Amino acid sequence: MRLLLLLAMLAPFTADAGDACRATSGPRLRPLVELYTSEGCNSCPPADRWLARHFTPVTQATALAFHVDYWDGLGWKDRFATPGHTARQYRAMRANGATFVYTPQVLVQGRDYSAWRRGAPDAALAGAATRAPGAAIALAARVSSDFVDVDVDVALEASPSSSTYLAVAYADSGLSSDVKAGENRGERLRHDHVVRGLVTRDVRQPSARYSLRIARPAETGERPSLVAFVQETSSGAVLQTVELSLEDCR
Repeated sequence: MRLLLLLAMLAPFTADAGDACRATSGPRLRPLVELYTSEGCNSCPPADRWLARHFTPVTQATALAFHVDYWDGLGWKDRFATPGHTARQYRAMRANGATFVYTPQVLVQGRDYSAWRRGAPDAALAGAATRAPGAAIALAARVSSDFVDVDVDVALEASPSSSTYLAVAYADSGLSSDVKAGENRGERLRHDHVVRGLVTRDVRQPSARYSLRIARPAETGERPSLVAFVQETSSGAVLQTVELSLEDCR
């Protein structure tokens, strides 16, 4: 019943969104799968391929690839890497009670997920998609040549903690690099679900609306999308995720 009330709270948002592209989260949790990777790491391409192979917009989970920058001084600079992605991985490290970061690392719902090395996603990931979410999210986007303007409504099942926040990522796929130095020298690497921009806002109220602007990258890929999720930094728990394809948005 509580979840139905949360979804009902978002009805006015979707009703007044006009012709903007929009998406609303469902009654079940959509797990968030994060890959921390680098073009400078020769053990990362298998993880990049795993992410591309097993996650699409129609699967029961959403995938994001965060390229980190701590490999950049070791022979090859990854143009998709940012200090912010590295800082995000360190926050996840602390939430997991770990003492170091590494690549490739896969997280599911903020928790280390080493099972990716065994192939297809296992029952643990499938089971996460059957749980009730801790939040409901609706977003609407308006796309221009340089920016995506986003309105997001968030409704929480419980009062937010001091570390609850909303994140909206711009991601795309079909990106490739001809690596000319470092551990992957001579390789052509392909990347999907790459995070090109990430905007966050603290969530202070059980329900709120946010208006955000995300710059579109100069180098475009394929299948651009927005991924919005609500997460608690201290525990790493992801309360809900929703994905919106931007291919047909104007």
